[in-house]
Amino acid sequence: MSSNAAFVGSIPETYHRCLGPLLFEPYARDMAARAQRTGATRILELACGTGIVTRELLSSLPPNGRLTATDLNQAMIDVASKFVGADPRLRFQPADACKLPFPDHSFDLIVCQYGVMFFPDKPGSMREARRVLAPGGRYLFNVWDSLAHNPIAGLIQQSLDELLAPNPPRFLAQTPYNWFDPKTIEETARAGGFTTIKHEYLSFPSESPTATDAVRGLLEGTPNLGALTERGITDPTSLRNSIAERVAAKFGKAPCRSTMRAIVVEAS
Repeated sequence: MSSNAAFVGSIPETYHRCLGPLLFEPYARDMAARAQRTGATRILELACGTGIVTRELLSSLPPNGRLTATDLNQAMIDVASKFVGADPRLRFQPADACKLPFPDHSFDLIVCQYGVMFFPDKPGSMREARRVLAPGGRYLFNVWDSLAHNPIAGLIQQSLDELLAPNPPRFLAQTPYNWFDPKTIEETARAGGFTTIKHEYLSFPSESPTATDAVRGLLEGTPNLGALTERGITDPTSLRNSIAERVAAKFGKAPCRSTMRAIVVEAS
């Protein structure tokens, strides 16, 4: 099962409830502010997930604006549509970022929060983004920096490595926190036809109501859940509790607090 296809079943709801506050909401507000400063009125969102960025984009979109929010997984869109609600400026649509179902030059701005790391053909996805952008359009996306700069996720991965050796789930280390080299990012964007690429590191506090919520989100709100099932762990309660004790000891039990760091990229 691919990383993309594994965001199904109970995962989207857990992802939204637990990972929204812990990881995504501060960056969503930042991304929406950057989008607003471009003045774009035709916006495409890739890998919209459960709508955390979508709602922020919509809140600053002018009355004549149009936002098309896409994701590969209908299960994520179903959660997003309930979370964001109906708005005449918004359309949700399933779409593969590596093969976009839109005509050339359809959008002024593309926004993608924590999606590019999952695209199997990253240069191809860049070419598709460039194709559907109008002349002068921009692509705003962010990716996580390494686990070394995202301590809660880093400790959870370390705990999985230790507790489930010799065959631990490596989803966090191999996918979301594994595409952080600025040179590689720039080369990939240039391969897609972008000529001006800027990046910056952006840190925010990372906070969850409890350590258990943080661990639940990264274990059961991601494809880690399927990986655990494949290893015969159909009830992750005991593992969750063991890792939550480690996380609470380092970052607090309630609330659980640390920092997180991402790379924000603008390609044009």
